[in-house]
Amino acid sequence: MTIWETDRHLWPDRTDRNIRLPIDKMTIAGWIAALLAMTSSPSLSAADPAPFELSGPALRIMVARGDQTLPIGQVPSLSEGDRLAIRADLPPDQGARFILVSAFLRGATNPPPKDWVQFAETWKKKAKDRELTLTVPEGARQMVLFLVPDTGGAEGTLIDAVRGKPGEFVRATQDLNQASLDRSRLDSFMAAIQAQENTHPEYLRTLAPILARSLSMKLNEDCLSKVIEMQAACLLDNRESLVLADVHSSSMAETLTGAPTDLALQLSATREAGYGYYSPYIGVARDIARIFGAFSNPEFDYLPTLTVRKGDAMQLLLNAAPSFQKPKSVMVVAMPAIEADSPPRLRSGAQGPICALRPDAVLPVEGAPLIYSTAYARDMKLTLKHGSGDLVDVPVVSRADRGGYAFADSAQLRTMQGSIRGHLHGLWGFNRFDGPDFTVQLPDDKGWTVEGDKPSLVVGRDNMLRLNGGAPACVESITLRGPDEQAQSLGWKVRDSGSITVTLPLTDRRSGALELAVKYLGVAEPSILSLRSYAEPSRLDGLTIHAGDRTATLVGQRLDQVDNIVLGDLLLRPDGLTREGQSDWLALKATDGQALEPGRALTAKVALRDGRKVDLNVKIAEPRPQIRLLGKTVMVGSSGDQGKALILPTDTLLPDTGEMTFSIAVDGGTRLSSADIIEVAAADGGDMVRLTSGKDVRMEGAHILVARLDPSAFGPGLFGPLRMRLVHDGEASDWQPLVTLARLPRIDAVACGAAEDGCSIRGRDLFLIDAVGATETLRNAARVAHGYTGTTLKAPLAPNGKLYLRLRDAPDDVVILPVG
Repeated sequence: MTIWETDRHLWPDRTDRNIRLPIDKMTIAGWIAALLAMTSSPSLSAADPAPFELSGPALRIMVARGDQTLPIGQVPSLSEGDRLAIRADLPPDQGARFILVSAFLRGATNPPPKDWVQFAETWKKKAKDRELTLTVPEGARQMVLFLVPDTGGAEGTLIDAVRGKPGEFVRATQDLNQASLDRSRLDSFMAAIQAQENTHPEYLRTLAPILARSLSMKLNEDCLSKVIEMQAACLLDNRESLVLADVHSSSMAETLTGAPTDLALQLSATREAGYGYYSPYIGVARDIARIFGAFSNPEFDYLPTLTVRKGDAMQLLLNAAPSFQKPKSVMVVAMPAIEADSPPRLRSGAQGPICALRPDAVLPVEGAPLIYSTAYARDMKLTLKHGSGDLVDVPVVSRADRGGYAFADSAQLRTMQGSIRGHLHGLWGFNRFDGPDFTVQLPDDKGWTVEGDKPSLVVGRDNMLRLNGGAPACVESITLRGPDEQAQSLGWKVRDSGSITVTLPLTDRRSGALELAVKYLGVAEPSILSLRSYAEPSRLDGLTIHAGDRTATLVGQRLDQVDNIVLGDLLLRPDGLTREGQSDWLALKATDGQALEPGRALTAKVALRDGRKVDLNVKIAEPRPQIRLLGKTVMVGSSGDQGKALILPTDTLLPDTGEMTFSIAVDGGTRLSSADIIEVAAADGGDMVRLTSGKDVRMEGAHILVARLDPSAFGPGLFGPLRMRLVHDGEASDWQPLVTLARLPRIDAVACGAAEDGCSIRGRDLFLIDAVGATETLRNAARVAHGYTGTTLKAPLAPNGKLYLRLRDAPDDVVILPVG
């Protein structure tokens, strides 16, 4: 079976491929698998047509539409009514004579009129005889050119061929036109690779993937892992298979591989120019050869050509040398389709704003590889709105090696500042071509600010900071400096068109002043931000305050940093810090302001010593119980073996051997119950006893309690001033002074002699006495040394039969010691 029979077997009805057939994925996949197997078979590869590498003659073509005239290289498609001027660009010493033939087609099943086929004899001296001047007729859909060796009867033979089987030429023009566009991408890719082959050794690793994405080429990534000298040759190996389907010129119906478009070969059933199915570049020679094989006769053999379009020139590329002997070669040249222009839909590939002043600034676009390999897109500009409201057009040029449009001239940009919205547009052939919008930024003189009034930067960890400015994309560097430190470079991320985020490494820094410098590209002086870092702030768990109180309690951690709290009209200041478990308890006392009403929800302003302020939500609690001491009675107790009895102050001093009964009253609407508790504790916060109903506490009524206090319940460690409070329904009243608990010395005897001898006191535990005097004011009293262990004290003479003692446990009271 010949290669053409094999091809016919794969696609049996190739003559009517302008009719869209329902082809499912399995059918297409099988066709592709067979095609790939066939092209890789050693037995068949020898029969494959040669690539289009032979340079042929050139044509010069200009196209006029309305009052505009463009060279063929800028015309993606023709339109009814277009005027064309076509001539062959042959050397002056051209020996063989060619007839230039043009034919308009109007579909596979509708033969064109005879007058749609025109001829020009290229060897004639008069321009009008050797050139074609044509107008695209109404109803035309395709156009094909021929270069025919001068042979008698060639005109009639060509007219019969075109009108006899127009579908074959429709298919040929579609395939050749698409293959020429694909070839333009391949040539651009090869030229870019070869141009950089001897530059920086590592440059291809960066350039090749960008070129592949821009031009929709298949990239063999394994080539980039080879030695430098072999990378370029590897990338260009088997180049016909590098071309991928162009999603602009052929709308995808199926994607047969799951890999990304720019990394895998895609063959799919798609429409091209509104007719038939797309024929990949690698199969064009085979398809056209089979088509034209039907026309072969003893006189002519049809030779397909690809075209390289630059300016008004169409350079022909052949895959076989033309024959000037019978059968002579007729070179077939495809012209652009006759249809409405369909510019590609460019998509923006920008990940954020673009700094226009960067040397590598580019407007990244996707979806149109032909903008890099052809001149269809022209006069491209980015229109920006100046601060004055004027529109400024900045020229841009396509750069496949950078994946988008680069600024051709940045002089106009330097007059702008800040963030500007721009629209990419130009011309696609004769018509307007609109691309996506971009945000372009240029440095301004407004500097940078920190988002938020005063950021709380805490040492011991990294801190993220958000900065606001006019041109985040143009930031060149950010540095952090502390006092007497070298600047440290920081990384950052552009968040949107007006802000960036930067992470401050404060893990190993001390709290204090910081300086953040943000420098714009091309601006000499950076913008300086003065910051301050702090130690770990206090943790505020809750503030408790009752209505009517001028004291409060703050619970949390590191509360030693609290300087003051403003709550409503109250100014609260620290009044003692204690720690219970893992929490700090800070007592607060009001120094100014009025007490608060119950039930109010307020926000406390907590000021820390380093200047920071923290808000804390507080609800004013119900009033605590308010109590009054109504009365108390101290019973000294039996002297027994306690020696001489001491005369104690009435109701202010409770000896450790005595007992006291006292009563309290509650004010307001509080009603007492048997569950209420009276707590008695040392004034300095030492041991505490709880007096409960029953033995220790009894109710006189709903508002009065009577309690009995036995000092022995405290143990030997409790002495000095005592205070008490009521606990009612879980809420405690304020502490109230109660009595002074004093340990008494044992006085066995007092002996007095002459005035100069004074008195002598004998007994035990005399160290409990602080001073002994002859008067109640203890003037000229004898002091007892601390830690005194003797059993005898010297004292002044007692003229009125009394000595006066000041006890260590009750320094504000005077105890009388009778003499005699």
